[in-house]
Amino acid sequence: MKVKRTPLLEPCLGAIGLAGDMDSLRRTNLKTISIVQVYKARDVGINSVVLFPKIPDALKTPTGDEAYNDNGLVPRTIRLLKDKYPDLAIYTDVALDPYSSDGHDGIVREDGVILNDETVHQLCKQAVSQARAGADVVSPSDMMDGRVGAIREVLDTEGFQHVSIMSYTAKYASAFYGPFREALDSQPRSGDKKTYQMNPANYREALVESHEDEVEGADILLVKPALPYLDVIRLLRDQSSLPIAAYQVSGEYSMIKAGGVLKMIDEEKVMMESLMCIRRAGADVILTYFALQAARSLCGVKN
Repeated sequence: MKVKRTPLLEPCLGAIGLAGDMDSLRRTNLKTISIVQVYKARDVGINSVVLFPKIPDALKTPTGDEAYNDNGLVPRTIRLLKDKYPDLAIYTDVALDPYSSDGHDGIVREDGVILNDETVHQLCKQAVSQARAGADVVSPSDMMDGRVGAIREVLDTEGFQHVSIMSYTAKYASAFYGPFREALDSQPRSGDKKTYQMNPANYREALVESHEDEVEGADILLVKPALPYLDVIRLLRDQSSLPIAAYQVSGEYSMIKAGGVLKMIDEEKVMMESLMCIRRAGADVILTYFALQAARSLCGVKN
């Protein structure tokens, strides 16, 4: 089993008016995403990106209305990228946590309960806004019940039958998300996400969710994180004929990076081995912060 450049997706962490960085993750402004990061990715054979926004606190509300602002950060970025690279495949994140003043993926009731149906209503408007801007694949990562079917229905009704859905089918309540949440300031202000994300000890729920998402109209099923859940990737691969995606998350990336910096491991070899294992488990598509580095390695370009 070999890692190929084609299924690698480059996550773009975007922010308004800043260009920050961490030891493990880069956060770039709108112009940099378009001109630099995507250009470099395409130069080594990557033609798909996933957009994740960093929204100013002033635009965050309990109901996350900024998520479906047609002139918001994500729609503007999509239009900018499509204007410069018409054939670029753009995946978008559908969830409220970047836009929520509560930091949760859904609307939070006063007693802390996540309002499922009200959240799905907002997610549908968000998906349509992204599709209207030119997104090729919308990716609901919220883990609300019934959101895939609702999004598929509203996209079809609005004339976006060609827009695909990559569902975060098995998104676990994992400790591996820390660096990403720090980069995008999307930590929950109270409580945690265990009431709607999956228990790491439970693999059977992934089988149930994958069947439901497929019936509701998902085009791709995603497992997150990747390496700690190779068994789940294989389970979904064996059960479904749909493409399976896996997200090698920020914690996985940061551990390999840190080990390389400390000279405890060979970063390049461990990176490629980790991606090969994800492919071997059954992933057709890999979202990874190593996308550019791995593609360069596969092209014989020195990192």
